Amino acid sequence: MNSLSETYQVIIIGGGPVGLYLGLCLEQADISYIILEKRSAPRPGSRSLGIHPVSLELFKELDIVSNFIRDGIKIQQGHAFVNTKKIGSLSFKSCPKPYNFILALPQHQTETLLEQALTKRNPNALLRNAEVNTITEHSQHVEVNFEQNGKMHTVRAKYLVGCDGKNSLVRRQSNIAFKGQQYPDTYIMGDFTENTHFGSDAAIFLCDEGLIESFPLPNNHRRWVVKTDNYIDDVSKDQLISDVFNRIGHSLSDAQHTMLSSFGVQKLIAYPMVKNRTILVGDAAHIVSPIGGQGMNLGWLDARDLADALLQVLGNTFQKHTILNQYQKRREHAAKNAIQRAEMNMKLGRKITTPFFRKQLVSLMLTPPISQLMANIFTMRGIERWPV
Repeated sequence: MNSLSETYQVIIIGGGPVGLYLGLCLEQADISYIILEKRSAPRPGSRSLGIHPVSLELFKELDIVSNFIRDGIKIQQGHAFVNTKKIGSLSFKSCPKPYNFILALPQHQTETLLEQALTKRNPNALLRNAEVNTITEHSQHVEVNFEQNGKMHTVRAKYLVGCDGKNSLVRRQSNIAFKGQQYPDTYIMGDFTENTHFGSDAAIFLCDEGLIESFPLPNNHRRWVVKTDNYIDDVSKDQLISDVFNRIGHSLSDAQHTMLSSFGVQKLIAYPMVKNRTILVGDAAHIVSPIGGQGMNLGWLDARDLADALLQVLGNTFQKHTILNQYQKRREHAAKNAIQRAEMNMKLGRKITTPFFRKQLVSLMLTPPISQLMANIFTMRGIERWPV
């Protein structure tokens, strides 16, 4: 690209998992687009792990699902403990086939696979090292100025889509409010070499001192998530090891770790998600608690819905406001559903004064026929359809 302006139907800002997937959807729909991403390569680190069945179905529509299944770990079952006493298991095996599991795959691998698929179909779609400076919206188009390798460029499009995450530049420059709250919940997590007997199963420990979650990862690793009383700026391996051992008696002392981090939890929704010719998708549009692993998947559902909506809008400009308003209502509904499900997960993992009643509740949740409903909830079934 030179310094002269180029025109597309859609500009996507942000080439993470949601922006890359949206690009694949637009490619399939024969909608012209460009993706501007400031990073030179996919961000390293495992971060978001769970790919839910609803997303695997989306990937199948694009004929890209096989590589994800090849590289990931299929979680078909989770075990629930109160402190160290097992109270039951939740199986996903009776969920709709063929994707009756949650796929565990580190986010950098997910992004790499999406980028490889996109590059194979359109090698010019993704511009890396593209730092956006200004966004200007006009009556008939949006104009974006960005710098790449020391040179300034301009691109124009009918619509601009912000897939640029929680701290979205698109959202800020468009003066779109991000409304919500900070939860009191805080956590630390780490990825360690596998030393449990759980294999490809997940395990949830509802401890008196707070939740512990344990999920399998590829390459014989396992993630541990531990609820803490306060946010910890500089989490140490020793602290996570100590918390796990003190609460459930499992030792990680001899295990090697590849990642440690801490996080707080928020719920935020952009109002509006659609403003004139600017549309927000994924974390730029909504933040949900990561407990339950819905955030990235919710972004993919946004992107699929938006690609379908844009195909209608570009073919029927007289109905564009109605189409995009309906799109926004659907995405707000799905985000609120995801927030409520995440809140349920967090509440179960908090310190409580009535552990007996929690144990009875969880036991009920793991007993048929309620267990089938819970399996559907934990695999994000109905996230777009169920009432809030």
